[in-house]
Amino acid sequence: MYPALEPYKSEFLKVSETHELYYELLGNKDGKPVIFVHGGPGGGCSKMDRTWFDPAIYHIILLDQRGAGRSKPTACLEENTTWDLVNDMELLRKALNIDRWLVFGGSWGSTLSLAYAQTHPERVKGLILRGIFTLRKSELDFFYQNGTSHLEEYLAPIPEEERGDMVKAYHSRLNSDDEQIRISAAKAWSKWEMATSRLFVDPGYLAKATEDDWANAFARIENHYFINEGFMRQGQLLEKQSIDKIRHIPCIVVQGRYDVVCPATTAHALKKVWPELELNIVQDAGHSSLEPGTSKLLVEATDKFSSL
Repeated sequence: MYPALEPYKSEFLKVSETHELYYELLGNKDGKPVIFVHGGPGGGCSKMDRTWFDPAIYHIILLDQRGAGRSKPTACLEENTTWDLVNDMELLRKALNIDRWLVFGGSWGSTLSLAYAQTHPERVKGLILRGIFTLRKSELDFFYQNGTSHLEEYLAPIPEEERGDMVKAYHSRLNSDDEQIRISAAKAWSKWEMATSRLFVDPGYLAKATEDDWANAFARIENHYFINEGFMRQGQLLEKQSIDKIRHIPCIVVQGRYDVVCPATTAHALKKVWPELELNIVQDAGHSSLEPGTSKLLVEATDKFSSL
């Protein structure tokens, strides 16, 4: 991975009467533009997200999505849908006077990257995706209801009689008028995801879930998107008509074999409908981009696409 350089510019982009989005620029001002699309939704960007790209070659753009990271107001669910975020990316592209860019996203970032590319295919030079997630009900059910969710710690905050719909049960708590109930649920939801993101649990990931503001934004926004099924049709991103719009775009996918957040079955489903993409399965990795095999392949992908 490349050095985590400091940005040469960091500003806010006002995208509505409600939302101002934080973004930062680093690397080569005259280089090849690439936008990093963070996960969650609600996760925000971190310094580590600057390190996937050669700063001598790339003009690197990091954007905190609505309600996430340093964007304002934090944890806001108003005017916050997949298509708002797609439009925000396009507003930022225009504001930066970029014609076409490379789009790099993992987990929810892969969802949003696909949605953006399918909406604006003429603006995307290439896609690098990790931990494929297309927000189908089967994917949500696996993680939150009847799969990975069998682990007890995630279930513990919810009474037995409400466990038939865990996303709904958490939704009522994450939107409670009682701040203590809201924060407690947010920390439980966030800790669950941090605990399952790596093949070997990382204490640093778990510590992130103890931060009130971060956990509140992460959990509330994720749950908001999931209870609304991503504001799209079931399987929309995998439909032939959707894939045909982007089939010509070079795409590299990196997927952990033991990913229990976004299982490899979805990456295989994407490959089935889009055989032209390059699918790499990391045999000793889970969901996180920071596991060694996954990190190596992601950097190799950005180096490869530097010629686009």
